[in-house]
Amino acid sequence: MRKLLFLLLIAITLVATACSQEKQDKNNSLVFVEGGTFKNTKSNFYGKSISLSNFYIGKYEVTQKEWVEVMGSNPSQFIGDDLPVEMVSWYDVVEYCNARSIKEGLKPYYNIDKSTKDPNNMSENDNIKWTVTINAEADGYRLPTEAEWEYAAAGGQRSKSYTYSGSNKADDVTWFWRNTGDKYLKGDWNWPVIENNHNQTKSVGLKKPNELGLYDMSGNVREWCWSWYGENLDNDTGSFRSVKGGGWIGDIGSSEISFRGKFEANGFGPDQGFRVSRNG
Repeated sequence: MRKLLFLLLIAITLVATACSQEKQDKNNSLVFVEGGTFKNTKSNFYGKSISLSNFYIGKYEVTQKEWVEVMGSNPSQFIGDDLPVEMVSWYDVVEYCNARSIKEGLKPYYNIDKSTKDPNNMSENDNIKWTVTINAEADGYRLPTEAEWEYAAAGGQRSKSYTYSGSNKADDVTWFWRNTGDKYLKGDWNWPVIENNHNQTKSVGLKKPNELGLYDMSGNVREWCWSWYGENLDNDTGSFRSVKGGGWIGDIGSSEISFRGKFEANGFGPDQGFRVSRNG
């Protein structure tokens, strides 16, 4: 009997340890991305003379647990430790990156001047317009550029030219308006139907990862990028910052790796989050 109890205790301990490790894996987890040219034929950057350096990017979207540990409060509409943080503006996010860098003993990547209006911000609706510049050699956390985000979502050098991040079958890898509620929705996009179906964000890491082991780069929440949105893909000015990946509210087209979204930097919503990156 004692032996049986002993074995049972060991089993319980192993399960608890495994659960703890799994939960920990969803926090502070970065994946190394080998740089190079774009291999995914569906990418906006495929065939262009663009070669990226090595970098790191979050295995998961930044969770509410991670946000609260750094910022002390939770702005999200849908509450849960492993849910992605949302209701965060681009300005909130760059502040988080610097605060997390300082907390972990890293050099902040951003210089944030709140007293000077950014002359490169052409938005008529953004009343914040902080001037944010970078310390290019810093080892701290930052937002990926649009090119880095798309390269990572597309599988980097391991790309299999999927339409979505990790598959050509949307439901394997994507959280979007049809599959984020009580039941799978059909027909046309309809907000009252979506709301009545209790659609919302999902815990990170539940769908299949892509070729690099990255989760939720299609759907769940739209993700902020550093880059200005524009037709040339490398604009120095603009009215909007790029957002990628679609979200739980959006249609499936916005979850394609090639979809280019935009949002004014002071904007926020229950489908707007991010993942961090760092220099390689």
